[in-house]
Amino acid sequence: MIRIGILGNIGSGKSYVAKKFGYPVFDADYEVSKLYKKDKKIFKKLKKKLPTQISSFPVDKSEITNAILSNKFNLKKIINIVHLEIRKKLKLFIKKNKNKKVVILDIPLLLENKINGKNDILVFVDSKKVEVEKRLKKRVNFNSKLINKFKKIQLSSHYKKRKSDFIIKNNFKKKSLNKGIKKILDKIL
Repeated sequence: MIRIGILGNIGSGKSYVAKKFGYPVFDADYEVSKLYKKDKKIFKKLKKKLPTQISSFPVDKSEITNAILSNKFNLKKIINIVHLEIRKKLKLFIKKNKNKKVVILDIPLLLENKINGKNDILVFVDSKKVEVEKRLKKRVNFNSKLINKFKKIQLSSHYKKRKSDFIIKNNFKKKSLNKGIKKILDKIL
């Protein structure tokens, strides 16, 4: 099985690119939102660590946002609780798809949290800053302070590009993106 890890900045279109590969995708953001909605254990752990911010189950994303913005150590607390569970979900996903030729890992902080394996193929999604800014501002839950907090815990684009096996330009146009993906798959399959 070939594991392809998708890297890039917030808003660069990582999830969109991940889906375009046409193979099973492990979408960590989706898994995290499922944990907040359905996992009472996660709620209890978060409530214990952040008793004044987390109040009810299912966990409200706005409470998470407020917790992150209110104290610089809260993001680390949340990540420590949630990422442990995400690693378990990833193991199940890999097991479930063990007969697939390729799986795609759409995991923010993939390198930062050392979730990638040494044989994973890393693809950096490179997007123009102005396009990214435009897309981020269109998001329903857009919060520039929150985005800046996340950017601070991320490795630099320069570092991620250096670590990547491939760089794919995402100009948010289907045709050129599909061509870039095809080129990558032709090289690795």
